[in-house]
Amino acid sequence: MNLATILKRDERGVAATEMALALPVLVTMIYGIFQVGLLYQANAGMQHALGEGARYATLCVKVGNECTVPADTAIKARMTAKLFGKGDGAFTVNDPGVGTGYRDLSVSYTKKMNFIFFPGPTITLNRSKRAYIVDTSPAPAT
Repeated sequence: MNLATILKRDERGVAATEMALALPVLVTMIYGIFQVGLLYQANAGMQHALGEGARYATLCVKVGNECTVPADTAIKARMTAKLFGKGDGAFTVNDPGVGTGYRDLSVSYTKKMNFIFFPGPTITLNRSKRAYIVDTSPAPAT
């Protein structure tokens, strides 16, 4: 029997070779699933912060005997405090826009995706919510 025939029939080390080929792909896929999970967590945190900001914007804050709506800075601070799931991305809480009877609240999240062996795209999530403000001015006397 010649050396070529012996090497063809020898199966030692086949499992190690297959593992060396499959393991990087498997690890990359698992890490990619983890990265996508962070995006879902950030999305949930954004929705929670927007809900809390909208709820806070519609509250009546007592100042003396009068009822006033919270200031824009207070709404923004409330939304920032309620964010969760940051990971390694960056949240931006925009100032509430004052409209006619409502405020537009918005939050954005930017994250550079990383898949270990190659860089991914930069993902930006934008969420907004409109909070309708109840008119708290006293009714005119009749």
